[in-house]
Amino acid sequence: MRIDIAHGLFLIADGMGGHGHGDVASRVAVDAIRDHMDGAFRRWDDGEGLDESGERQNGVELRYSIHAAHRSVVGAVAENQALAGMGTTVVGLIVGNDAVAVAHVGDSRAYRLRDGELELVTEDHTWVNEQVQAGYLSAEQARSHPLKSVVTRAVGGDHQVEVDLREIPAAEGDVFLLCSDGLTTMLTDEEIHGLLIDEGSLDDRCQQLVDVANDKGGVDNITTILLELGQDSAS
Repeated sequence: MRIDIAHGLFLIADGMGGHGHGDVASRVAVDAIRDHMDGAFRRWDDGEGLDESGERQNGVELRYSIHAAHRSVVGAVAENQALAGMGTTVVGLIVGNDAVAVAHVGDSRAYRLRDGELELVTEDHTWVNEQVQAGYLSAEQARSHPLKSVVTRAVGGDHQVEVDLREIPAAEGDVFLLCSDGLTTMLTDEEIHGLLIDEGSLDDRCQQLVDVANDKGGVDNITTILLELGQDSAS
């Protein structure tokens, strides 16, 4: 996980691979994304690499950074075959002046709460979600399917990774949740919505999400980031 409030960058990587290799994959990926984005931030601060209107190219650089993470994870496996098979999901968000860029690979998710309505702004890259989209499984069947954790895209692996990117118009008061599948395996979207509309602080609501998921079984690592857009920044 990485939080860089100064630059509006928020990131979760949920590793997989067994025997601690998932931790290695997520750490390698986060470090690579951080290094790439730190370079982009320095260029932007110097007035370089901006678009024609002088704005940061948040989405473009976030996508590039995840490709860099993929190369780093693949390179780590090439250097140490004991790490073969490791990989990680990634979901990242950058806050801009007028829009929020969200990029992801795998089944870590991003949600937006606006005016009391919760929207899933990412789409799981999993086998069961593909079956739901094709009409072979219902959403309820997918939640309990034995293959629900099988991802079809990950950072690391044998092929070049495909990164989904979405640019979302930003509005003051928008609340964004980034989370690993350890949360969404235990809680439905309706349960997440009910906890997010609570009047507690962001810290309290974030902790409550984790606590309730653990109370319901907590069968996997649970990572969450909760942020709210202010007039000029995220908190």
